[in-house]
Amino acid sequence: MKRVVTKLAAVAGVLTASQLAEALYFYRRTMMRNNAKVERTIKMAGTDWGQYMTLIGQRKEAMLLREHREVFCESEDGLKLCANYFPGTDTKKVVICFHGYTSEGMKDFIGLSDYYLKRGYGMLLPDARAHGKSEGTYIGFGCLDRKDALQWIKWVIKECGEDIELLLHGISMGGATVLMTSGLELPAQVKGIISDCGFTSPKEVFTHVLHTMYHLPAFPVIAISDYINRKKAGYGMDECNAAREVKKSSVPILMIHGSADSFVPASMCEKIYENCNEPKRKLIIEGAAHAESYYKDMEAYESALNDFIDSLSVK
Repeated sequence: MKRVVTKLAAVAGVLTASQLAEALYFYRRTMMRNNAKVERTIKMAGTDWGQYMTLIGQRKEAMLLREHREVFCESEDGLKLCANYFPGTDTKKVVICFHGYTSEGMKDFIGLSDYYLKRGYGMLLPDARAHGKSEGTYIGFGCLDRKDALQWIKWVIKECGEDIELLLHGISMGGATVLMTSGLELPAQVKGIISDCGFTSPKEVFTHVLHTMYHLPAFPVIAISDYINRKKAGYGMDECNAAREVKKSSVPILMIHGSADSFVPASMCEKIYENCNEPKRKLIIEGAAHAESYYKDMEAYESALNDFIDSLSVK
């Protein structure tokens, strides 16, 4: 980081010291593992989770009574990645579930475990790089995580056999991850993708947060953060954009979003949907805040999942 700061000093002539300090502070607290805090994310997202904690607690208790184990794979760049695997009663159906920013695999899909496990699906719940028990210093924001998703897909195929049928389901950063993954060459075992409140790119979601929550301009914070991230994490903040990646998708996609999401606005879902290849579906849950759609209207959410899964070429 010191070498990066030295290089940035070369452009300090056109920036004030306060602007540079602001950008460095923003980068450290949003892009690096030890500084990105779940409490801050929850506060920014604004979702009232207290009203759902009794239900979440009940479903977590039931979920943990199921057979499960920790499993591991290695990323392309040599990180040890961790996941929890819950085998299903149908040994040929698995959903890989990707969690949100600053969360963990065993948190964001507690509610949906009731849906998937009751229908016989196995569930693989990875911790994203730089989250939970997975290694890594720099958060991937889908841009790096999509390549990790491929490693987990390979793990499931090896574990369950070539005739396995896979769904990818992501929430928030995990939603962006599965949308970005859709642009890659996926194995035939991947039958469908579900994105819940996924964003277009880290650049666009952070620009939105700076404007609406901090009332700050995106420049120079985003430009400096992009420069640092390319040097340290190896990717640009708009290098991979879900709205571009879905144009290359050959897998059916269901997008779900809350109309009252102030953290990742529903307009991002609309933009991604407009660019997405067919077949595609969309569900907007009225009044749902960020990542709240399932709890706000379970009936509509599960009905959309049922219709989507029934439309796929699965057994």
